[in-house]
Amino acid sequence: MNIGITGYTGRVGALLINELQSGKWNGLMLAGATSRKMPETDPGFFVTTDPEELFKRADCVIDFTTPEATLFHADLAAKTGTQLVVGTTGLSIDHEKALQKAAEHTGIVYAANMSVGVNLLMALVEQAATRLASDWDIEIFEAHHRHKVDSPSGTALALGRAAAEGRNKNPASSTYSSLKNAVAKEGNAFVFDREGKRIDGEIGFAVSRGGDVVGEHSVTFYTEGERLELGHKASDRSLFAKGALRAAAWLDGKPHGLYTMRDVLFG
Repeated sequence: MNIGITGYTGRVGALLINELQSGKWNGLMLAGATSRKMPETDPGFFVTTDPEELFKRADCVIDFTTPEATLFHADLAAKTGTQLVVGTTGLSIDHEKALQKAAEHTGIVYAANMSVGVNLLMALVEQAATRLASDWDIEIFEAHHRHKVDSPSGTALALGRAAAEGRNKNPASSTYSSLKNAVAKEGNAFVFDREGKRIDGEIGFAVSRGGDVVGEHSVTFYTEGERLELGHKASDRSLFAKGALRAAAWLDGKPHGLYTMRDVLFG
């Protein structure tokens, strides 16, 4: 399977190149990559400034770029029939709709977080919320490096959605990007700026930004006399590249459609 990488000089793009060149991924080969400008020295693989060239060479393209670039890449995936794995964060509702439309013509995996551990955490959070009584309070904490733009993180919002779905009180919209302003069914609000007394049914979010933290997420369930803590800590960004490559390998041969990392893990 020939894998293309968009933005190979980016943080995750460079890690994807390293993983593919390591020889550890049997059956996955580097088809090439894109860059905003051509490298001054030969990197040893195909590089182009024209993404369409890459999509025509690859069986699957992995995209960790920007929302605007991802929108363009989704159009190319639909046009060329090339499969696509999207790990870009901060996508809007319109961007997500564009992925859904592109997935009518090819297979796409899209996840707020490509970590295998985080996606298992989401499944555990949903299961816990389903099993625990409604008098258990739910609070979500996340920490990232000081340069991260979005807050709360897309992963934290996805964890909140998993908790809400477990309670069968789904947010007003099913898209990650809309959750920040969403209020679920009565008595189950997403709260980002807490003042005063806690209201029953709230799902609260707390955020920390500083240093070079790769990513930490935890979901705590509280009740009288006990609490349950579920969490994940990332210490190496290569886990995102490994998760994306696992998604690409899983996507091979799948019918057209929009998939998630939970499909990759449990499908």
